[in-house]
Amino acid sequence: MPPAAIAPLYDQHGRPLEYLRLAVTDRCNLRCFYCMPEEGIQYMPKYELLSYEEMLRLTGLLAGLGVRKVRLTGGEPFVRRDLVPFMERLAQLPGLDDISLTTNGVLTAPHVPALARLGVKAVNLSLDTLDRARFFEITRRDELPRVLETFHALLAAGIQVKINAVVMDGRNIDDLVPLAALSRDLPVDVRFIEEMPFNGGSHAAGPASLPWHHLRIRQHLEAHFGALTPLVTPAGATASEYRIAGHRGTVGIIAAYSRTFCGTCNRLRLTAEGGLKTCLYDQGVLDTRALLRGGASDAEIVAALAAAFRNRAANGFEAERQRPLHQLSFESMATIGG
Repeated sequence: MPPAAIAPLYDQHGRPLEYLRLAVTDRCNLRCFYCMPEEGIQYMPKYELLSYEEMLRLTGLLAGLGVRKVRLTGGEPFVRRDLVPFMERLAQLPGLDDISLTTNGVLTAPHVPALARLGVKAVNLSLDTLDRARFFEITRRDELPRVLETFHALLAAGIQVKINAVVMDGRNIDDLVPLAALSRDLPVDVRFIEEMPFNGGSHAAGPASLPWHHLRIRQHLEAHFGALTPLVTPAGATASEYRIAGHRGTVGIIAAYSRTFCGTCNRLRLTAEGGLKTCLYDQGVLDTRALLRGGASDAEIVAALAAAFRNRAANGFEAERQRPLHQLSFESMATIGG
Protein backbone atom coordinates (compact mmCIF):
# COMPACT_ATOMS: atom_id res chain seq x y z
CA MET A 1 0.00 0.00 0.00
CA PRO A 2 1.20 3.57 -0.66
CA PRO A 3 2.51 5.80 2.12
CA ALA A 4 -0.33 7.61 3.88
CA ALA A 5 1.37 11.01 3.49
CA ILE A 6 1.00 11.19 -0.30
CA ALA A 7 -1.12 14.17 -1.35
CA PRO A 8 -3.76 13.89 -4.08
CA LEU A 9 -2.37 14.52 -7.55
CA TYR A 10 -3.34 17.24 -9.98
CA ASP A 11 -2.19 17.42 -13.55
CA GLN A 12 -0.44 20.52 -14.89
CA HIS A 13 -3.84 21.85 -16.01
CA GLY A 14 -5.26 21.80 -12.48
CA ARG A 15 -7.41 18.68 -12.91
CA PRO A 16 -7.46 16.10 -10.11
CA LEU A 17 -6.93 12.38 -10.54
CA GLU A 18 -10.07 10.79 -9.10
CA TYR A 19 -11.51 8.20 -11.46
CA LEU A 20 -9.94 5.02 -12.85
CA ARG A 21 -11.40 3.01 -15.72
CA LEU A 22 -9.87 -0.43 -15.26
CA ALA A 23 -10.05 -2.87 -18.17
CA VAL A 24 -9.96 -6.41 -16.81
CA THR A 25 -9.82 -8.08 -20.25
CA ASP A 26 -9.57 -7.28 -23.94
CA ARG A 27 -11.92 -10.14 -24.82
CA CYS A 28 -15.55 -9.65 -25.76
CA ASN A 29 -18.45 -11.93 -26.66
CA LEU A 30 -19.97 -9.40 -29.11
CA ARG A 31 -18.52 -8.04 -32.35
CA CYS A 32 -19.98 -4.52 -32.50
CA PHE A 33 -18.85 -3.03 -35.79
CA TYR A 34 -17.97 0.35 -34.21
CA CYS A 35 -15.68 -1.33 -31.68
CA MET A 36 -13.78 -3.90 -33.71
CA PRO A 37 -13.52 -5.38 -37.20
CA GLU A 38 -15.90 -8.21 -38.14
CA GLU A 39 -13.13 -10.79 -37.86
CA GLY A 40 -12.43 -9.58 -34.31
CA ILE A 41 -9.03 -8.56 -32.97
CA GLN A 42 -5.90 -10.46 -32.02
CA TYR A 43 -6.42 -11.07 -28.33
CA MET A 44 -3.45 -10.92 -25.99
CA PRO A 45 -2.11 -14.16 -24.51
CA LYS A 46 -3.23 -14.63 -20.93
CA TYR A 47 0.24 -14.05 -19.49
CA GLU A 48 0.32 -10.58 -21.06
CA LEU A 49 -2.80 -9.50 -19.16
CA LEU A 50 -2.41 -8.03 -15.72
CA SER A 51 -3.29 -10.51 -13.02
CA TYR A 52 -5.93 -9.61 -10.46
CA GLU A 53 -3.14 -9.29 -7.88
CA GLU A 54 -1.35 -6.76 -10.09
CA MET A 55 -4.56 -4.82 -10.64
CA LEU A 56 -5.22 -4.70 -6.90
CA ARG A 57 -1.71 -3.44 -6.20
CA LEU A 58 -1.97 -0.67 -8.82
CA THR A 59 -5.46 0.34 -7.77
CA GLY A 60 -4.37 0.55 -4.15
CA LEU A 61 -1.50 2.82 -5.11
CA LEU A 62 -3.80 5.02 -7.17
CA ALA A 63 -6.28 5.21 -4.31
CA GLY A 64 -3.42 6.63 -2.25
CA LEU A 65 -3.03 9.32 -4.92
CA GLY A 66 -6.64 10.42 -4.85
CA VAL A 67 -8.56 7.93 -6.99
CA ARG A 68 -11.96 7.43 -5.39
CA LYS A 69 -13.97 5.77 -8.15
CA VAL A 70 -13.15 2.65 -10.16
CA ARG A 71 -15.17 1.48 -13.14
CA LEU A 72 -14.45 -2.01 -14.46
CA THR A 73 -14.49 -2.28 -18.23
CA GLY A 74 -13.23 -4.56 -20.97
CA GLY A 75 -13.76 -5.97 -23.55
CA GLU A 76 -16.62 -7.45 -21.63
CA PRO A 77 -15.72 -7.75 -17.91
CA PHE A 78 -17.75 -10.91 -17.29
CA VAL A 79 -15.82 -12.81 -19.94
CA ARG A 80 -12.97 -12.97 -17.44
CA ARG A 81 -13.31 -15.68 -14.86
CA ASP A 82 -13.69 -14.93 -11.15
CA LEU A 83 -14.65 -11.30 -11.71
CA VAL A 84 -16.97 -11.11 -8.69
CA PRO A 85 -14.36 -12.41 -6.20
CA PHE A 86 -11.97 -9.82 -7.63
CA MET A 87 -14.57 -7.11 -7.09
CA GLU A 88 -15.02 -8.26 -3.50
CA ARG A 89 -11.31 -7.73 -2.87
CA LEU A 90 -11.34 -4.43 -4.75
CA ALA A 91 -14.14 -3.15 -2.52
CA GLN A 92 -11.92 -3.68 0.51
CA LEU A 93 -9.19 -1.28 -0.67
CA PRO A 94 -8.97 1.81 1.57
CA GLY A 95 -10.01 5.05 -0.05
CA LEU A 96 -12.36 3.77 -2.74
CA ASP A 97 -15.87 5.18 -2.47
CA ASP A 98 -17.44 3.92 -5.69
CA ILE A 99 -17.08 0.71 -7.68
CA SER A 100 -19.11 0.37 -10.84
CA LEU A 101 -18.85 -1.39 -14.17
CA THR A 102 -19.70 -1.19 -17.85
CA THR A 103 -21.11 -4.34 -19.44
CA ASN A 104 -22.88 -5.46 -22.59
CA GLY A 105 -25.28 -7.44 -20.39
CA VAL A 106 -25.02 -10.78 -22.16
CA LEU A 107 -23.49 -12.64 -19.19
CA THR A 108 -24.42 -10.26 -16.39
CA ALA A 109 -27.91 -11.23 -15.16
CA PRO A 110 -26.84 -14.18 -12.95
CA HIS A 111 -24.35 -11.90 -11.16
CA VAL A 112 -26.77 -9.06 -10.35
CA PRO A 113 -27.49 -10.27 -6.77
CA ALA A 114 -23.75 -10.34 -6.07
CA LEU A 115 -23.33 -6.84 -7.51
CA ALA A 116 -26.10 -5.57 -5.24
CA ARG A 117 -24.53 -7.29 -2.24
CA LEU A 118 -21.18 -5.66 -3.03
CA GLY A 119 -22.77 -2.25 -3.05
CA VAL A 120 -22.19 -1.54 -6.72
CA LYS A 121 -23.86 1.83 -7.20
CA ALA A 122 -24.28 1.95 -10.95
CA VAL A 123 -23.98 -0.21 -14.04
CA ASN A 124 -23.54 1.21 -17.51
CA LEU A 125 -25.32 -1.10 -19.95
CA SER A 126 -24.23 -0.89 -23.59
CA LEU A 127 -27.43 -1.04 -25.64
CA ASP A 128 -27.65 0.61 -29.06
CA THR A 129 -31.10 -0.59 -30.10
CA LEU A 130 -34.26 -2.24 -28.78
CA ASP A 131 -34.88 -3.94 -32.13
CA ARG A 132 -33.64 -7.52 -32.25
CA ALA A 133 -32.77 -7.52 -35.95
CA ARG A 134 -30.80 -4.27 -35.68
CA PHE A 135 -29.09 -5.55 -32.54
CA PHE A 136 -27.82 -8.49 -34.58
CA GLU A 137 -26.69 -6.20 -37.40
CA ILE A 138 -24.74 -3.99 -35.00
CA THR A 139 -23.25 -6.63 -32.70
CA ARG A 140 -23.15 -9.58 -35.13
CA ARG A 141 -24.69 -11.68 -32.32
CA ASP A 142 -28.35 -12.49 -31.49
CA GLU A 143 -28.21 -11.66 -27.77
CA LEU A 144 -30.78 -8.89 -27.20
CA PRO A 145 -33.08 -11.03 -24.99
CA ARG A 146 -30.23 -11.73 -22.55
CA VAL A 147 -29.26 -8.06 -22.46
CA LEU A 148 -32.85 -7.06 -21.65
CA GLU A 149 -32.95 -9.71 -18.92
CA THR A 150 -29.94 -8.02 -17.34
CA PHE A 151 -31.57 -4.60 -17.73
CA HIS A 152 -34.68 -5.65 -15.81
CA ALA A 153 -32.68 -7.56 -13.20
CA LEU A 154 -30.58 -4.48 -12.44
CA LEU A 155 -33.67 -2.31 -12.06
CA ALA A 156 -35.30 -4.88 -9.79
CA ALA A 157 -32.18 -4.96 -7.62
CA GLY A 158 -32.25 -1.18 -7.18
CA ILE A 159 -28.96 -0.63 -9.02
CA GLN A 160 -28.76 2.59 -11.00
CA VAL A 161 -28.79 1.82 -14.72
CA LYS A 162 -27.23 4.01 -17.36
CA ILE A 163 -27.81 2.92 -20.93
CA ASN A 164 -24.96 3.77 -23.29
CA ALA A 165 -26.08 3.99 -26.91
CA VAL A 166 -23.62 4.86 -29.67
CA VAL A 167 -25.33 7.00 -32.34
CA MET A 168 -24.52 5.61 -35.79
CA ASP A 169 -25.61 7.22 -39.02
CA GLY A 170 -27.69 4.83 -41.11
CA ARG A 171 -27.68 2.16 -38.41
CA ASN A 172 -29.74 3.03 -35.34
CA ILE A 173 -31.14 6.54 -35.78
CA ASP A 174 -34.66 5.11 -35.60
CA ASP A 175 -33.76 3.83 -32.12
CA LEU A 176 -32.95 7.16 -30.51
CA VAL A 177 -36.55 8.02 -29.66
CA PRO A 178 -37.55 4.53 -28.40
CA LEU A 179 -34.43 4.40 -26.22
CA ALA A 180 -35.05 7.88 -24.80
CA ALA A 181 -38.67 6.87 -24.15
CA LEU A 182 -37.43 4.30 -21.61
CA SER A 183 -36.82 7.24 -19.28
CA ARG A 184 -40.53 8.07 -19.22
CA ASP A 185 -41.58 5.41 -16.71
CA LEU A 186 -38.27 3.96 -15.51
CA PRO A 187 -35.54 5.46 -13.29
CA VAL A 188 -32.97 5.02 -16.05
CA ASP A 189 -30.41 7.38 -17.57
CA VAL A 190 -30.22 6.98 -21.35
CA ARG A 191 -27.01 8.45 -22.76
CA PHE A 192 -26.32 8.91 -26.45
CA ILE A 193 -22.65 8.81 -27.45
CA GLU A 194 -21.05 10.28 -30.53
CA GLU A 195 -19.49 7.54 -32.61
CA MET A 196 -15.71 7.38 -32.20
CA PRO A 197 -13.01 5.93 -34.47
CA PHE A 198 -12.02 3.11 -32.11
CA ASN A 199 -12.82 0.16 -34.35
CA GLY A 200 -9.35 -0.53 -35.66
CA GLY A 201 -9.71 2.13 -38.36
CA SER A 202 -9.40 5.90 -38.46
CA HIS A 203 -11.48 9.08 -38.74
CA ALA A 204 -8.95 11.30 -40.45
CA ALA A 205 -11.54 13.94 -41.33
CA GLY A 206 -12.17 14.83 -37.68
CA PRO A 207 -15.28 15.72 -35.65
CA ALA A 208 -16.57 18.27 -38.16
CA SER A 209 -17.37 15.41 -40.53
CA LEU A 210 -19.39 13.45 -37.96
CA PRO A 211 -22.97 13.17 -39.29
CA TRP A 212 -24.52 12.81 -35.82
CA HIS A 213 -22.64 15.16 -33.51
CA HIS A 214 -23.91 16.15 -30.07
CA LEU A 215 -25.85 19.19 -31.31
CA ARG A 216 -27.73 17.21 -33.93
CA ILE A 217 -28.55 14.47 -31.42
CA ARG A 218 -30.11 17.03 -29.08
CA GLN A 219 -32.06 18.63 -31.94
CA HIS A 220 -33.39 15.22 -32.95
CA LEU A 221 -34.59 14.44 -29.43
CA GLU A 222 -36.17 17.85 -28.99
CA ALA A 223 -38.05 17.46 -32.27
CA HIS A 224 -39.85 14.48 -30.69
CA PHE A 225 -40.01 15.31 -26.96
CA GLY A 226 -39.94 19.09 -26.84
CA ALA A 227 -37.30 21.21 -25.16
CA LEU A 228 -34.79 19.33 -23.02
CA THR A 229 -34.11 20.89 -19.62
CA PRO A 230 -30.36 20.93 -18.82
CA LEU A 231 -29.35 19.51 -15.46
CA VAL A 232 -26.38 20.49 -13.32
CA THR A 233 -23.61 17.90 -13.66
CA PRO A 234 -20.53 17.49 -11.45
CA ALA A 235 -17.07 18.48 -12.63
CA GLY A 236 -15.52 15.66 -14.59
CA ALA A 237 -18.82 14.40 -16.02
CA THR A 238 -18.67 13.41 -19.67
CA ALA A 239 -22.41 13.61 -20.35
CA SER A 240 -24.55 16.70 -20.70
CA GLU A 241 -27.66 15.60 -18.81
CA TYR A 242 -31.25 16.63 -19.54
CA ARG A 243 -34.74 16.01 -18.26
CA ILE A 244 -37.73 15.50 -20.53
CA ALA A 245 -40.95 16.93 -19.13
CA GLY A 246 -42.95 14.21 -17.39
CA HIS A 247 -40.15 11.63 -17.50
CA ARG A 248 -38.96 9.79 -14.43
CA GLY A 249 -35.42 9.23 -15.72
CA THR A 250 -33.05 11.41 -17.70
CA VAL A 251 -31.30 11.53 -21.05
CA GLY A 252 -27.70 12.49 -21.68
CA ILE A 253 -25.45 13.24 -24.62
CA ILE A 254 -21.74 12.43 -24.58
CA ALA A 255 -19.67 14.45 -27.06
CA ALA A 256 -17.00 11.76 -27.11
CA TYR A 257 -15.58 12.67 -30.52
CA SER A 258 -16.21 16.43 -30.35
CA ARG A 259 -14.47 16.32 -26.95
CA THR A 260 -16.27 19.21 -25.33
CA PHE A 261 -15.68 17.96 -21.75
CA CYS A 262 -11.88 17.65 -21.70
CA GLY A 263 -11.41 20.76 -19.56
CA THR A 264 -12.66 19.02 -16.41
CA CYS A 265 -11.58 15.44 -17.16
CA ASN A 266 -10.55 13.66 -13.96
CA ARG A 267 -10.07 10.13 -15.27
CA LEU A 268 -7.41 7.80 -16.50
CA ARG A 269 -7.48 4.37 -18.07
CA LEU A 270 -5.56 1.21 -17.36
CA THR A 271 -5.66 -1.25 -20.23
CA ALA A 272 -5.84 -4.98 -19.67
CA GLU A 273 -2.11 -5.38 -20.32
CA GLY A 274 -1.18 -2.54 -17.97
CA GLY A 275 -0.89 0.45 -20.30
CA LEU A 276 -1.71 3.72 -18.55
CA LYS A 277 -3.68 6.21 -20.64
CA THR A 278 -4.26 9.69 -19.25
CA CYS A 279 -6.49 10.44 -22.25
CA LEU A 280 -8.67 8.19 -24.36
CA TYR A 281 -6.93 9.52 -27.47
CA ASP A 282 -3.29 9.11 -26.40
CA GLN A 283 -1.11 6.15 -27.34
CA GLY A 284 -0.42 5.15 -23.76
CA VAL A 285 1.97 6.99 -21.48
CA LEU A 286 3.30 4.36 -19.06
CA ASP A 287 3.85 0.59 -19.08
CA THR A 288 2.84 -0.36 -15.56
CA ARG A 289 3.20 -4.07 -16.29
CA ALA A 290 6.91 -3.59 -16.92
CA LEU A 291 7.24 -1.83 -13.58
CA LEU A 292 5.25 -4.46 -11.71
CA ARG A 293 7.07 -7.42 -13.21
CA GLY A 294 10.45 -5.68 -13.15
CA GLY A 295 10.51 -5.54 -9.36
CA ALA A 296 9.73 -1.84 -8.90
CA SER A 297 8.87 -0.79 -5.37
CA ASP A 298 5.63 0.93 -4.48
CA ALA A 299 7.48 4.23 -4.18
CA GLU A 300 9.00 3.82 -7.65
CA ILE A 301 5.62 3.00 -9.18
CA VAL A 302 4.01 5.98 -7.45
CA ALA A 303 6.75 8.27 -8.78
CA ALA A 304 6.21 6.98 -12.33
CA LEU A 305 2.43 7.42 -12.05
CA ALA A 306 2.87 10.96 -10.74
CA ALA A 307 5.22 11.89 -13.56
CA ALA A 308 2.81 10.54 -16.18
CA PHE A 309 -0.14 12.41 -14.75
CA ARG A 310 1.79 15.68 -14.50
CA ASN A 311 2.62 15.52 -18.21
CA ARG A 312 -0.92 15.13 -19.47
CA ALA A 313 -2.36 16.45 -22.71
CA ALA A 314 -4.68 19.44 -22.30
CA ASN A 315 -7.41 17.69 -24.30
CA GLY A 316 -8.13 14.86 -26.69
CA PHE A 317 -7.06 16.84 -29.73
CA GLU A 318 -3.61 17.51 -28.30
CA ALA A 319 -3.30 13.87 -27.26
CA GLU A 320 -4.21 12.78 -30.78
CA ARG A 321 -1.63 15.15 -32.32
CA GLN A 322 1.05 13.68 -30.06
CA ARG A 323 0.51 10.15 -31.33
CA PRO A 324 3.42 8.85 -33.45
CA LEU A 325 2.73 8.83 -37.19
CA HIS A 326 2.61 5.03 -37.25
CA GLN A 327 -0.19 5.09 -34.63
CA LEU A 328 -2.62 7.39 -36.41
CA SER A 329 -4.98 4.46 -36.97
CA PHE A 330 -6.95 3.92 -33.78
CA GLU A 331 -7.08 0.77 -31.68
CA SER A 332 -10.22 -1.21 -31.01
CA MET A 333 -12.11 0.07 -27.97
CA ALA A 334 -11.91 -3.49 -26.63
CA THR A 335 -8.13 -3.09 -26.55
CA ILE A 336 -8.22 0.37 -24.98
CA GLY A 337 -10.83 -0.40 -22.34
CA GLY A 338 -14.33 1.00 -22.81
